Amino acid sequence: MIIQLNPEIEQKLNQISSITHKPKNYFVLEALKNYLEDITDVIEAKQRINDKNRKTISLDELKRELDV
Repeated sequence: MIIQLNPEIEQKLNQISSITHKPKNYFVLEALKNYLEDITDVIEAKQRINDKNRKTISLDELKRELDV
């Protein structure tokens, strides 16, 4: 896979890589991993919102359950 970075992102990536002595690939993979985890959470949340069989509770019920 080949990616092209805009100059600003590439400059930041070069600086961080130089300061931390870690390869640029490390930061690209970490960023991608975090993004994929986030987008997976968003997709799951949207699916749950659209689930007609989901169980919901009111804010008051939640506070009672959490003892708040």
